[in-house]
Amino acid sequence: MSKHLDLAQRILKVAELHGKFLLRSGVTSDTYFDKYQFESDPAILKDIAEGMSKAIPEGTEMLAALEMGGIPIATMISQVSGLPVLFVRKKAKEYGTCKFAEGPDPKGRKLLIIEDVVTSGGQIIISTRQLRELGAVVDTALCVINREAGGEEKLAAEGIALGALFTRSALEASRG
Repeated sequence: MSKHLDLAQRILKVAELHGKFLLRSGVTSDTYFDKYQFESDPAILKDIAEGMSKAIPEGTEMLAALEMGGIPIATMISQVSGLPVLFVRKKAKEYGTCKFAEGPDPKGRKLLIIEDVVTSGGQIIISTRQLRELGAVVDTALCVINREAGGEEKLAAEGIALGALFTRSALEASRG
């Protein structure tokens, strides 16, 4: 069995839930990927980071980890790739530096957005717009799971290419 197929099966085993779930996008789904289950498992997280690091576009200068699920993934990818991480909040904090993005200055640097599961791509779009306002160059996002629910197309309309370690259909096909 290939390492990629094995990883898909391990992710499904720990993270796939069935029932009725309201997603961030507002859509109801009968399948939910509990990202915290694969993000909290050090062996699975390391294998995810190794797989995703192979898809980092040439010229990427920094990883942009979206709160909250993108943070452990980007941190581990940083360990594998040696790229620094910018931690991107959903909302600027109201104290201290009052920044929405913490870490190195992104101005003029090519960033790769890191996310866990993408459905509509809404948070990637919001965060990309904010990062571009800071002068960052953002044209690609990379996620662990693309739910194949329209996010890729919405991101493309914003000039953001979406790469994924797995699509929902590939995970389902991995059951064999």
